[in-house]
Amino acid sequence: MAASSLLNSTFFHASSPPPPSPYNRKPISFPSSSSKSLFPPRSSLNPLILSIHQNSLITPNCSSNNNNNYLFAKQNRFFFFSSAALDSLLLLCASLALSISLFVGDVDSASAFVVTTPRKLQTDELATVRLFQENTPSVVYITNLAVKQDAFTLDVLEVPQGSGSGFVWDKQGHVVTNYHVIRGASDLRVTLADQTTYDARVVGFDQDKDVAVLRVDAPKDKLRPIPVGISADLLVGQKVFAIGNPFGLDHTLTTGVISGLRREISSAATGRPIQDVIQTDAAINPGNSGGPLLDSSGSLIGINTAIYSPSGASSGVGFSIPVDTVGGIVDQLVRFGKVTRPILGIKFAPDQSVEQLGVSGVLVLDAPASGPAGKAGLQPTKRDAYGRLILGDIITSVNGKKVTNGSDLYRILDQCKVGEKVTVEVLRGDHKEKIPVTLEPKADES
Repeated sequence: MAASSLLNSTFFHASSPPPPSPYNRKPISFPSSSSKSLFPPRSSLNPLILSIHQNSLITPNCSSNNNNNYLFAKQNRFFFFSSAALDSLLLLCASLALSISLFVGDVDSASAFVVTTPRKLQTDELATVRLFQENTPSVVYITNLAVKQDAFTLDVLEVPQGSGSGFVWDKQGHVVTNYHVIRGASDLRVTLADQTTYDARVVGFDQDKDVAVLRVDAPKDKLRPIPVGISADLLVGQKVFAIGNPFGLDHTLTTGVISGLRREISSAATGRPIQDVIQTDAAINPGNSGGPLLDSSGSLIGINTAIYSPSGASSGVGFSIPVDTVGGIVDQLVRFGKVTRPILGIKFAPDQSVEQLGVSGVLVLDAPASGPAGKAGLQPTKRDAYGRLILGDIITSVNGKKVTNGSDLYRILDQCKVGEKVTVEVLRGDHKEKIPVTLEPKADES
């Protein structure tokens, strides 16, 4: 009881003044009757005494010796532990508590222990990142499937024969791409930015301008139309961005500048020239075809369609069909499923052949009687009864606009409409004639 009373007397209340420093306190003294039966001699302890009563920690006492021991009392029973043993016990408890908190806590709490340095980007880098993130959902991956028959089993298989890019035109599921991406396909599949794949059907195409429109039955909330800009006011040196799927690597961004304007390339399908093409040094590789070319505001200014490269890889010269040309074609394909473009209905000789004759113009090789030129009376090239070659009419102008080669003729006809009557000036023999011709649509488009 005496020991218990003395232990209890060491507790203090919050309202009472704090105890003196443990290093200045006198050691606790116990009645001789208790210390004789419970404690070893004082000289053998050199104690830093911690009095605990009913599992409660009381105040420590220190001696001048650093060889410390700890005294615990539980329900009037006292135990001694070395300082090193108690330190190990506390360290073990702390380790267990930390381990439990990591297992029980969520990943975000555990990630708080990882210190990362925030990445700092320049203003132009942030603009490029934002442009890519905002326009990527509009770009799709197109797979061209063809039916093949196995040579040994004769089984009919559907295998991929090519791939390309495209972009969402509207919320109705129309997708715009190049015609050469889908040419020869038995089936087409379109993969959206979220990796969902849909079967696509062909709405229409324009072989002369290498443009095609597909349609997919995808939910409207998954379709994000690309913002359409204009290409009439573009400048050389203007920054551009190309997004596509080169070599099957989906959603790849390349950057560059407009390196030339009003270029002319030939359609891969018909050889008909495509005018006012945009030239860029942004890397355009196989698989980029049909993807969008964007300006710095993220607006569509062209469709990536071709590269100039002897090796087949990007050589810094790529071409895009301007959006002003594409817009009119897509509208006609969506509304009518075809493009109504006027023709003269003739076949003409290569430009080199006419140059060898020492004249300037388009030499008419054939003018079917059922075509516009044949009905108007243009003369084709033919042979007489002795097998001698008689040259046909050489077209030198249309509606007063000079024609020096086939590209000039196509460029003039692109500005005309079906049913329009034009005046064709031809060189027939050694004299010139003006012949009125009523333009008609192509036979497979009527």
